[in-house]
Amino acid sequence: MSVSKSLGDLRELYQDVILDHNRHPRNRRRLTGAHNSAEGHNPLCGDNVTVYISTENDRVTDVAFEGQGCAISTASASLMTEAVKGKTLNEAEHIFREFQTMVTTTGELVERPELGDLEVLAGVREYPVRIKCATLPWHTMHAALKGGGEVSTE
Repeated sequence: MSVSKSLGDLRELYQDVILDHNRHPRNRRRLTGAHNSAEGHNPLCGDNVTVYISTENDRVTDVAFEGQGCAISTASASLMTEAVKGKTLNEAEHIFREFQTMVTTTGELVERPELGDLEVLAGVREYPVRIKCATLPWHTMHAALKGGGEVSTE
């Protein structure tokens, strides 16, 4: 198999994961009894998301989201909830920073094995207008971790 074929297969796999998380988002629900929540808006493309977080003993015990958005935004929110559920608050903050770095840093793509499935969203860095779609749920989750509020990716 040629290298270009391998890269094409990998991109197809990544696209399949994103489409699956868009069509069947994980943890898309109102989380009643959440300790914190935040609302996020991307006025450029109309994405809206609310992230709910429950914590106990410095650990994310549950996380969920509601809202409407494009495939990238919805898949990012779905993947995010899976990535931070069960993590300590420090681990969730670390994942947030690593994800931000992955999708916003220009230059050679550095593998981040600690991000696991989140690496499927690394390709958005090639489309600057889509970065805000991918990061909106993350900024909203970050705000919820900090006590709530409202964020915008203007």
